Amino acid sequence: MTELKRRDMIGPIRDTIEADKPFLGICLGLQLLFEVSHEHGRQEGLGILGGDCVRFELPPEYSVPHMGWNQISIPRRPPILDGIDEGTYFYFVHSYYVVPSDAEVVACETDYGVRFCSMIWRGNMFATQFHPEKSQADGLKILKNFAELGG
Repeated sequence: MTELKRRDMIGPIRDTIEADKPFLGICLGLQLLFEVSHEHGRQEGLGILGGDCVRFELPPEYSVPHMGWNQISIPRRPPILDGIDEGTYFYFVHSYYVVPSDAEVVACETDYGVRFCSMIWRGNMFATQFHPEKSQADGLKILKNFAELGG
């Protein structure tokens, strides 16, 4: 948030989302959409979506950060997932995950010791916890689908 403020990006991000122009957040770009993050203490997010960003509290057999390939389940199918199958693997690198207060924004979920939201969707706003740009052909498919939305 400090860097977004310093670069005067908060207004353009909010304007894009409020105008329902296509918006894609990746990893931290998902987490910043929410009201509060608990990384480095309690931090204010953009507050575009209600909910928190919390650290994984997992049994010792799980390493944090969650790093590597993991599957998604798709309870709601946004258009950027056209051609992506249930159970597809994507690449993750994160220690925190979002807990939306409105379950209706959850597009994908992933299991890593806890079931967590790995993608949100509302209107033309999409954001992933995983990294499509690091996820080979399926990740490129998501980026292509997003680019074809226009806007």
